[in-house]
Amino acid sequence: MAISTAGDTRQRILEQTLSLIGEHGIGAVSNRSIASAAGVALGSLTYHFPSQTQLLREALLLYVHEEVERLQMIAAELRAAQPTAAQVAAEVQAIAERSSGRLEEVAELELHLHASRDHELQEASARCFAAYEDLARAALEALAVPDPARHARTVVAVMHGLALRRLGTGERDATGTADALLTIVQGARAAPER
Repeated sequence: MAISTAGDTRQRILEQTLSLIGEHGIGAVSNRSIASAAGVALGSLTYHFPSQTQLLREALLLYVHEEVERLQMIAAELRAAQPTAAQVAAEVQAIAERSSGRLEEVAELELHLHASRDHELQEASARCFAAYEDLARAALEALAVPDPARHARTVVAVMHGLALRRLGTGERDATGTADALLTIVQGARAAPER
């Protein structure tokens, strides 16, 4: 018989929180619903997470940590292959299609929106965007785009905007993502340095 550790319990609670947010939105998340989904006693939930703000912050940070690890592996594979800009754009579009509509994607956007109303979550949201921008910067560097830090926010904004569009319209097709990224790369290469 396996003995559940405190770390396992925390992890399960955080994963179920993300799942519930993705399925029903933050408004539907309560301590009772999370405890039930995670298979823990209500007291155990409040022991690990004394406030819902702390729970939401840590759920967002868990998502960020896992997502950044996943994206860093993809970026490392792309760099090792020394791809062209078109190959990178096509791979990013394929990744966007595979990610489209995942509950975690919905939960992440919900948490960012919630952070706009809850100042205690804004640091976690900022860390999430910083991680995406760092990855975008690394990809732009691999493509020899001048001043990649300057253009990383634009890449992240376009990717999140397209993801939001797919979620809102119910589309799963990420067509246009590659074109959008190629436009940014071409424009960044042609832009005068500041």
